[in-house]
Amino acid sequence: MKLNSARIAWHDSMYSRWDSQASVVEQLGVLGRMVQTTERDRSLDVAIHQALAGCIQGAIATLPLRLQAFGHHMYGPGTEDDIREEAEELVFDVAYSRGEKMYAKKFEKARHVAAGVLERYRRMHQGGQSAMPDPMPTPEGFRAWLLDIREVAIDSRNWAREWEPFIEACFLACDDLDKQVLIPVSSMLAVMREAA
Repeated sequence: MKLNSARIAWHDSMYSRWDSQASVVEQLGVLGRMVQTTERDRSLDVAIHQALAGCIQGAIATLPLRLQAFGHHMYGPGTEDDIREEAEELVFDVAYSRGEKMYAKKFEKARHVAAGVLERYRRMHQGGQSAMPDPMPTPEGFRAWLLDIREVAIDSRNWAREWEPFIEACFLACDDLDKQVLIPVSSMLAVMREAA
């Protein structure tokens, strides 16, 4: 398990590796699917990984459930729809609470916009180093994604006035939530580095 950054530690603490890649490929070839077995790898490196992962998972467990969902969606090795939806809802709630109130039609579209901003933020920060480019840097690209993936059409007229402030609020919400979820993991990493 790498202890280079809180983002990587979050991912690695939730990741359980297979005994060997060959056994996975063999299982897929023979059965056409993967089967969980009860055999455990008792090697020293697995025991060390489990001990370190337990410390990180304990730090994650100190967060409120909604923040845990945000962190799992951002940095977990896989995400489920309910975790993604909870993270999207949290980003929307935080961004909306900081901005102006919206009429009903815009309110519903704003939920999808918040989900799109979270997707952009997640892809920009994947890999733990926050060095990826924005996958939808232009309003046209973002609107196309909203239409293709979320089936929500947003008018290009008055884009800057109608949507840019809310999009900025969503990015700020993502950034604030990201910092909040990483605090206990970063603190645990500091303790673990001191002990080493």
